Amino acid sequence: MQPDWNVWNTWQEFRAAQQEMVLAAGKVAHIPVTIRYIDSGEARLGTILLMHGIPTWGYLYHAIIPTLVQAGYRVLAPDFLGHGWSDRRDRFDRSFQDQARMIIAFLSNLNLKQVNVVGHDTGGAVALILAIEHPQVVDRLVITNSVCYDRFDDDMLDFGHPLRWKPRPIADLVSALEESLAAGLSNPVRLTPEFRAGMIAPWSSEEGKLSLIRNASALNANQTMALVDRHGAIAAPTLILWGMDDPWQKADDGRQLAREIPGATFQEIEGASHWVQQDAPEQFSTALLNFFKSSSSR
Repeated sequence: MQPDWNVWNTWQEFRAAQQEMVLAAGKVAHIPVTIRYIDSGEARLGTILLMHGIPTWGYLYHAIIPTLVQAGYRVLAPDFLGHGWSDRRDRFDRSFQDQARMIIAFLSNLNLKQVNVVGHDTGGAVALILAIEHPQVVDRLVITNSVCYDRFDDDMLDFGHPLRWKPRPIADLVSALEESLAAGLSNPVRLTPEFRAGMIAPWSSEEGKLSLIRNASALNANQTMALVDRHGAIAAPTLILWGMDDPWQKADDGRQLAREIPGATFQEIEGASHWVQQDAPEQFSTALLNFFKSSSSR
């Protein structure tokens, strides 16, 4: 586990703190794939798995992880297949189901039988798959500003058209990503140069651009609509945590999800948008810790 969780002053330091795991051929893909991840803290109170979405990577949680570690949790923050600094070769699928298989193999390699799961954006869809199809793995579940039902961001869907994006220069992609970062924050001051640079870094090369195109092409509402009839089967204590200014993943979806998951609670974070971990890190961290504490006696 990484002991220097409190010295991530830059995204480069965060990346340098990531560990590397190779998942054998047949576990997730027909070839071995490499996963990069943060593993920080001691599990006095348990282990928390933080899952990002598109177009982000584990660095999305850089302001959250230290608080959770200090509170007594071991924190895992992997980069999904094709995202961040995990394997980005153009040789495997990146569907939500494949990402869920990756997480199961990842946890198995770490000899972890059960974790607290937090899923944001497309990571929320993966978290729902884990809670429905692998319930033994999920102790408590947090879904935050998640892709669910059939609401998908048009900008991200647009990236998934190879004929439209492959010929375009990296500068066009970076410009589009910059607009997305700004649109997903309620507090402009939180769009720091460091956050901007860290979020864009994985995609600002030809390899990264193609990987983002492939990630976006894997977005498919059939994958989330296939879960709807099974939301009621989720048994883990569940918190639906939502930045209320989100222009893409609307709070109505979160409220509906809370109604469909037995015993789930919907909690608002006012004055925060889609990138809620960056927009309101203290409120986000506090909400997680309060929920884990209140549901620890089940």
